[in-house]
Amino acid sequence: MVANECDIDFIADTYEEVVETTQRFVVGNRPLIELIFIGLLSEGAVLIEGVPGTAKTTVSKIMAKLLSYSFKRVQGAVDVQPADIIGVRIYVADESQFVLQKGPIFSNFVLVDEINRLTPKTQSALLESMSEHQATIDGNTYPLPKPFFVIATQNPYEFEGTFSLVEAQRDRFMYSIPLTHLGVEDELEIIRRDNAGGLNWTDYEESIPPLLTNEDVGQMITEVRSIRSDDAVMHYIADIVAATREHADVRLGASSRASLALLRGAKVHAAIDHRDYVIPDDVKSLASPVLRHRILLEREAILGQVSVDTVIAEILDSVEVS
Repeated sequence: MVANECDIDFIADTYEEVVETTQRFVVGNRPLIELIFIGLLSEGAVLIEGVPGTAKTTVSKIMAKLLSYSFKRVQGAVDVQPADIIGVRIYVADESQFVLQKGPIFSNFVLVDEINRLTPKTQSALLESMSEHQATIDGNTYPLPKPFFVIATQNPYEFEGTFSLVEAQRDRFMYSIPLTHLGVEDELEIIRRDNAGGLNWTDYEESIPPLLTNEDVGQMITEVRSIRSDDAVMHYIADIVAATREHADVRLGASSRASLALLRGAKVHAAIDHRDYVIPDDVKSLASPVLRHRILLEREAILGQVSVDTVIAEILDSVEVS
């Protein structure tokens, strides 16, 4: 598929083809595929919180290849240093000069597995590069490639040897999504596919056809930005974010980054629904991915087993479109 002149229908059709191609190998996980696609076109990083073995790496590799992105994976560990991610300048005696050895951050699509196993210093170096789309190495600044996209994962059930992201760092991620194990029917489908020899990753990877070029993706991003959002929808977004700061069970509400993420994500959601305008339902569909990791609950609410998702649902029920 090649975009001579990108339009909304092209974006929607591309999304469906990405889903269909990915699910030839990956069972389930459509919400994850959708959120990654939205993150790609709204140019925002995605934080995945869930147990191991939920196809995060596989989905990422497939989507990177479909979009003709260079792909790198970083495994979080306490001995990973900032230079292991952003790169380092080394002196080459034969050339009598320093040469830059770029780290994996200099890729179009970067997957950081178990980011909470990185030390705070390494987390900061990674997140700074994500935020500024550049890396500073030995006092020299190098721009990251365009397009550029980051997914980070963490297991919320393991705490030994981990370093939790602080609130300001979590806020750098435009979206987040929790992943759990598959249901029985999907689990059975995996067993059947493996029994039939359909889960050979090497064979499948070689069969994945690139759908787009980097130029195509750039055109899609530009087209998404032009999607209309009237004042009522923008007012609705502002009211939702403001409500997170006023809710009785919330200690720290969402930042202004949440407002921008809701608008940008809603525009992509409209596009994949073949619309060139945003409606409130687009905003609602992105509320949990945008707000979940940005809201901190009061201690009393946590002790009372109030969940962030419950708070978000209450806010969506109480805030009306003006």
